[in-house]
Amino acid sequence: MSSTKIKVLCVDDSALIRDLLTEIINSQPDMQVVAVASDPIMARDLIKQYNPDVLTLDVEMPRMDGLDFLERLMRLRPMPVLMVSSLTQSGSEVTLRALELGALDFVAKPSIGIRRGMIDYTEEIAEKIRAAAHSRPRRAPHRRDPPPTRLKAPMISSEKLLIIGASTGGTEAIRQVLEPLPASSPGILITQHMPGGFTRSFADRLDRLSQVSVKEAEEGERVLPGHAYIAPGDQHLKLARSGANYVVKLDDGPPVNRHRPSVDVLFHSAAEYAGRNAIGVILTGMGKDGAAGLLEMRNAGAPTIAQDEASCVVFGMPREAIALGGACEIMALDEIPARMMALAAASGRAQRV
Repeated sequence: MSSTKIKVLCVDDSALIRDLLTEIINSQPDMQVVAVASDPIMARDLIKQYNPDVLTLDVEMPRMDGLDFLERLMRLRPMPVLMVSSLTQSGSEVTLRALELGALDFVAKPSIGIRRGMIDYTEEIAEKIRAAAHSRPRRAPHRRDPPPTRLKAPMISSEKLLIIGASTGGTEAIRQVLEPLPASSPGILITQHMPGGFTRSFADRLDRLSQVSVKEAEEGERVLPGHAYIAPGDQHLKLARSGANYVVKLDDGPPVNRHRPSVDVLFHSAAEYAGRNAIGVILTGMGKDGAAGLLEMRNAGAPTIAQDEASCVVFGMPREAIALGGACEIMALDEIPARMMALAAASGRAQRV
C-alpha cells in the first residue's frame, strides 16, 4: 500500500449509517470515503468508477440481496469487503454466510442515538479497514467443492488438548481446521475475536459441518474429547482443572490487547493447566493478541503452530508470534489439521522445532 489514502466505498440503504460511516472513516488521516451507494446496483457502477481498496457492505440490502451481490463480486472481482451487520440472530447467520462467501470481516451496525463507546467503535472500524486494505481477498468457493478428507483417528490420550486462536479471516480458517478432524479428536478450546451475539451462530454452523461436537463454551463444563468449545463473544475463555478433569472457566474481566475474548488469556491458561499436553495453534488475524501466550505455551513444553503468511488472510497475529519465538512450526492452513493430530498422538515424543 502506497502513501495514498485507502479508498473506501460504503454501501448501505440507510442514509444515517452512510453519513456516520463517512464521518468515521474520513476522520482518519490514512483513509477516505470516495463514494457511497444505497444499494448494490448503484455500487456496481461506483466500483468500476472509483476502484476502491475496501468496500463496506450492509448485510440486508434492497434491489439485490447483499449475499447475491457479494457472491458475484467475489467471483468476478475479488476485493476486501467489510460487512456491516445488525446484532440479531438472523443478522449473525447472514454475516457468517457472508464470511464463507469471501467477506473479510464484519462490524456491528452502530446503534443510532446511543453513544456506546463511539471512540472504541471508530477505532474498530479504522483498524479493520486498514487490515482489509492489506489483506488477500478470497474468491467465493465453488458451490460444489468436494467435502474435506476426514483424518483417521489415532489413539490419543484424553489429557491432550487443542488450543486455537484467531481473528480476521479466522471464521473460515477455523472451519477448515475443524472439518477434517475425526470425532475422537482431543478436546478443543477456541478463541475467535467476535462480538457477543455471533458466537452461538458460529458454533452452531461449525457443529453442522464437523464430526466433532461444537458449542459455545459454558462456565464450569467439563472439556471432553471430540468436543470443541468456542469462547462467547463477550467473555474470556480459560482452561482450568477440577480434580482430574479439564473444565471451562469464563471471565468477564477487562479486555486484553483490546479484545474480550482474548487469545492470550486462553493460551496463558493452557500453559498453566495443560503444559505439554496442549497443542497451541495461532491462525490468521490482525494485531498481536496470542503472541505472548503462544510463547508461554511453548515454554511450558507444548508444541505450537503458526499459520504461514501465504495462507493467511491477514498475517498479523502469526507474524507477531513467530517474531517472539512462540511458534515451533510454521505451516499452511491445509496442513495444520493433520499436524495437530500427529502431535496429539505423539505422546511423550520430542516435539519438532
